[in-house]
Amino acid sequence: MSCYLNALIRKDPVAVIEQCHLHLLQILRSQRCNPIQRSWISDQPYGEEEITLLEEELIPAMEEFLARIKEIDDFLLAQLEFLGRCQLEAERDRAHAAVAAQAHAA
Repeated sequence: MSCYLNALIRKDPVAVIEQCHLHLLQILRSQRCNPIQRSWISDQPYGEEEITLLEEELIPAMEEFLARIKEIDDFLLAQLEFLGRCQLEAERDRAHAAVAAQAHAA
């Protein structure tokens, strides 16, 4: 495993799927009519049938996975945004209460 990939996995494992998805799409586009060599199966490259399986099964599964991850990320970001707004509102309320208390004390 490359140092870059190893670091990426530790930092963001989902990014590995994103990168695999992008690279697989690039490979499929660039090798349109050519067999795709597999490093551990030297005598049997991926031919038309295997490439079709990748296009029809693996790519959609990866895209579904990435879409679900996006939904989860969007939900988490919305929660963080809501929490930030709540904290700002609470700080504003405390500041107003402090001003009111000073005015009442004076």
